[in-house]
Amino acid sequence: MNNRTSFALLAVLTAVGTLTMSSAYAQACVGCEETDAGRKAANQMLLMDIPISVWTDKTTYDHNDKITVHGKVANVAGYPVTITVVSPLNSVVTIAQIDVDNDGSYETTLNTEGGLWKHDGTYTIKVNYGTPQKSNKVFVELTGESSDSSDNCGSSEIYLKGDYCVPYSISGGIVTGASINNNDNSIIVKISANEDGTLTLNPDESILKGIFMVLVDGQEWDDVEINDNEVTIMFPAGAEKIEVVGTFVIPEFGTIAVMILAVAIISIIAVSAKSRLSIMPRY
Repeated sequence: MNNRTSFALLAVLTAVGTLTMSSAYAQACVGCEETDAGRKAANQMLLMDIPISVWTDKTTYDHNDKITVHGKVANVAGYPVTITVVSPLNSVVTIAQIDVDNDGSYETTLNTEGGLWKHDGTYTIKVNYGTPQKSNKVFVELTGESSDSSDNCGSSEIYLKGDYCVPYSISGGIVTGASINNNDNSIIVKISANEDGTLTLNPDESILKGIFMVLVDGQEWDDVEINDNEVTIMFPAGAEKIEVVGTFVIPEFGTIAVMILAVAIISIIAVSAKSRLSIMPRY
């Protein structure tokens, strides 16, 4: 056997050995993740590739359930995880910040009771850890639509107590809630602003009329445009509360309050009439 033949035979034997070893290794690893240790190792490797993970205890809930949200961040950086829940109508249901443990884990509980969780459908739970790249999300289903009719507003409307809806648009942030301040004749809008942006409100005159002033985080704000009953506010990053003040705001008299007011008016009329009769001369 000459040298050329020997080298050729050696190459063939080496290739066969390599294929055999590779095949044996592959066969040994088939199903390796079926064991608890294998699954744990796989999860740890997966977590190294995912900056932040998120899970829920179930995938389907009723409207009076509690959702347990938990997960882990790959590299603890000393700041909280931001959780944002978005409804099937693409409106923000809630925003919260959750502290991260030393091992990178976090957990919180969301209550599905209330008007913002009213609708059936898919709710998106988003998590963020500092930068847009460190984000993730999970989807849950809510069934058995709530009988609470307090929130019938569309995705581009803000709900106000009393079943009032105010059309709005926003850039640079999201609206997290709104309320009426009867004492100051104003509408208060709570926002979460990651950057400079604008908020436009167009309330019906039966809700708020005669807009003349805007406050941002309690400070009088001049960077606004008022056109009839539409107002556009340019807000800075980090702004949390915008208050639009008018000359008139809808009263929040309930049925009982109206009855009390009516009784009071009748009583005043009766007392006044009796007083007039008592001072009239008798013959």
